[in-house]
Amino acid sequence: MGTVPYSHLDLSNRDSQVQLTAALESLRQELELRADFPPEVLAEAKAAVDSFVPPERDLTGLGFITVDPPGSTDLDQAFHLERAGSGYRVWYAIADVPALVAPGGAIDTEARLRGQTMYAPDGRISLHPEKIAEDAASLLPGRNRSAFVWEFELDEAAQVESVVVGRAVVRSRAQLTYDQVQEDLDSGGAAENLTLLKEIGTKRIALEKERGGASLNLPEQEIAHDGERYFIVTRPPLASEDWNAQLSLMTGMAAAEIMLEGGVGILRTMPAPDETSLARFRHQARALGRSWPANVPYGEFLRSLDTSDPRQLSLMHAAASLFRGAGYTSFDGAIPESVEQAAIAAPYAHTTAPLRRLVDRFVLVTCEALCAGRDVPDWVRNALPELNALMSSSNQLASRLESGAIAAVEAALLSNRVGEEFDAVVITGSKPLPDASVTANGNGAPHGVIQVADPAVEARCDGVMTAGDEVRVRLVTADIARRELRFELVRSVRQEESPSESESVAG
Repeated sequence: MGTVPYSHLDLSNRDSQVQLTAALESLRQELELRADFPPEVLAEAKAAVDSFVPPERDLTGLGFITVDPPGSTDLDQAFHLERAGSGYRVWYAIADVPALVAPGGAIDTEARLRGQTMYAPDGRISLHPEKIAEDAASLLPGRNRSAFVWEFELDEAAQVESVVVGRAVVRSRAQLTYDQVQEDLDSGGAAENLTLLKEIGTKRIALEKERGGASLNLPEQEIAHDGERYFIVTRPPLASEDWNAQLSLMTGMAAAEIMLEGGVGILRTMPAPDETSLARFRHQARALGRSWPANVPYGEFLRSLDTSDPRQLSLMHAAASLFRGAGYTSFDGAIPESVEQAAIAAPYAHTTAPLRRLVDRFVLVTCEALCAGRDVPDWVRNALPELNALMSSSNQLASRLESGAIAAVEAALLSNRVGEEFDAVVITGSKPLPDASVTANGNGAPHGVIQVADPAVEARCDGVMTAGDEVRVRLVTADIARRELRFELVRSVRQEESPSESESVAG
């Protein structure tokens, strides 16, 4: 399935375009984001690239390829897959960012301030200067690049039998998109690298189910710009994305095990959902017509949901309540009491995106040193205690940027349609706030969250409603400058659940 925009801002509405541009700039200023790098950072990046000495090991003879969204230039990962007897050999290359970032230098200092690459509709705010992120460290096709290469030996079930990581020079043969990979595999004419990606990915998904792992396979929504107009793009995740993600998950799990065995590192952790959250979700599943059998792990149940069905999409959104409390846990010596990422159902570390995420650089250096039998550098050990706070702050900022940008574009899309009625499905049921005074804009009134059918936007809707209901709604506010979109309930189109079930969902 191709990526098809389902709505866009009509440039004939010049006033909305001007307001949107101003709203996006205001959002950047509000969040204190700057795309430009200080002169000393740019100078250090140029010097680092000019003086770079590649590692001695040469793996350019292997057929590495990358799979990324269209137009990507900051390519963190490449893979080469082989059969090895009844099992598999996986070569997974990760961009060698540490080689170009001097510890304590200007680039390192700036990266700690930024935390990660931020994606805005009016431009990306990179973690590293372009000379590194989109050139010297990026695993672009046809260019020799230094990388941290993970070598996995897998058995017939794609279970990891051994893993080691070391630096080497690699050369990507091709830069593919998820759509291209899916089309090649669906046509039956894919090269071995891709057929093995599907084969290994499918087996790794089966292992994920066995250990009780879970993922939220929600349709993706992002803002794009074609040079003339903004698009909100949505599509369900492709199977090729899931297979590719399994390689990254496998690497993150291996990194966690290496660090735990070595007694030093930083993990991505998340507690298991509590009984209250699980009980509520079971009520919601029953009310929405998809009872969750007691003997089925929640990860397997989520994978069974069809998000093209409005009620099951609503249920998938509700499952977000099970994925809370994620953070980072560093250690140097004693192993922490809690080391698991509950959604993955295993210890896990962020490892495979050093061009776009600060913490991965430290994990890569730690794992490579431990595999080589060397001491983990002091600059890594000294940074571990502060990485949790740095990444948590950065994640919060990225979330605010994403939600604010989508809200601004959606308001612009609908700015000339205030008063019109739309078909929608309720994603989150209304939650009346007792004893709260209702203000002019509806704050304090019962309200929920809806998914409008066309254009497909999510927004607040005032009124008493139940998750999964198909409803008719009226647009009452589309304020671009305030990035606010609000509807009111006109009527329910379908409401099949019993009163007791409705109360359990709405409450």
